[in-house]
Amino acid sequence: MALLDLFGKKKKELKASCIITKEPIEKGFGYMLTTAEVISSKKYWDMVMTEPETLSYTVSHFKNQSSGTQMRSMIFDKYATIGKPWMISDSIIGYFDVDKKIAKENAQKWWANEGNFTPDKTGPAVDNLDSDTYKNLKDYAVLEAGRNRLPVNGKVA
Repeated sequence: MALLDLFGKKKKELKASCIITKEPIEKGFGYMLTTAEVISSKKYWDMVMTEPETLSYTVSHFKNQSSGTQMRSMIFDKYATIGKPWMISDSIIGYFDVDKKIAKENAQKWWANEGNFTPDKTGPAVDNLDSDTYKNLKDYAVLEAGRNRLPVNGKVA
C-alpha cells in the first residue's frame, strides 16, 4: 500500500446514485432497500408502468393485447431478480412502505464499509418472499399497475 502512495495513486472515491431516479447521493445519505422491499410497492409499480419508456406496453395491455402484457411481465421479472441492494434517494423513498430508519441505517453502513455491506434478505425477491406474496405482487405489477394513471379512469380508447 505504501508503494502505491509513492506514485500518487489515490483510492477511488465511493460514489452512489439512486437506482431509480439516477440522482447522485451524497456520501452518508440515502436509503438502502432490498429487491423484495422495492417490488412490494404498488406506488412503485404504478410509476414504472407509466413511465414514457413503458407506457405503450401499459396501453397495449389494457387494450387486451398480449404483447403488452408479456412486456409488463418481462419488466417485472427484470426488477424482481435484481440481486444487489437498491440505493434510494430522498425524493423517491416515499414510494416504499418500509422502516425508513432501518433503510437509512443500512445506507450508512454501506457508506461506512466502502460499499461492502448488504442488508439481510438481499437478493432476488422470489428468494425472500413467500410464494403467495410474490404471486400477488407480480399479478398487481403485470395486470393492474398504472390503470388509474391512464386517461378516462383506466379505459383506453
